[in-house]
Amino acid sequence: MAGMRGRQTVRGMFQSLAAIMVAAGVMYLFIPHDEDADPVKVKDYRIELLTAQRAAPYPVLAPEGLGEGWKATVVSYKRENANAWHLGFLSPDTQYVAIHQSTAEPKEYVPDVTQQAENSGKTQTVAGQVWQRWEGPKYDALVRTEGGATTVVTGTASFERLAEMAASLKARKAT
Repeated sequence: MAGMRGRQTVRGMFQSLAAIMVAAGVMYLFIPHDEDADPVKVKDYRIELLTAQRAAPYPVLAPEGLGEGWKATVVSYKRENANAWHLGFLSPDTQYVAIHQSTAEPKEYVPDVTQQAENSGKTQTVAGQVWQRWEGPKYDALVRTEGGATTVVTGTASFERLAEMAASLKARKAT
């Protein structure tokens, strides 16, 4: 009797496993899925931009006229965090590029948003404006301070892509 009971337990386990596999196969067939879909969720940042423009004590920068393929992925404005504006994008070559602005002390703010990048001592002129070049182990950045706010264009992208973003930035201050 004991030997028979052991075989029934093993047989029952295989039957249960087969039933689970059939159920999983049916779910896979009937639940819609698209392997070709873009996994990046694009954000519409217009409302947050208007909010930041009204609330920030500085002209908030946002890109205008970027080429095809740029996708906004992150947006936030935090008044309680030194009026921090953050707008992140995925570039056409799938690199991260972000715009950060804040009234925080630049010596603390810039290393924080650039993942510990350091001032290289070099500058780069973009659209007639001089930016400091910061280089880091994870992110590089273009940095400038003007009008009481520090602006950082940072990310995993090349300095050419960072300059492309910096050149597209337009100052806005809602009334």
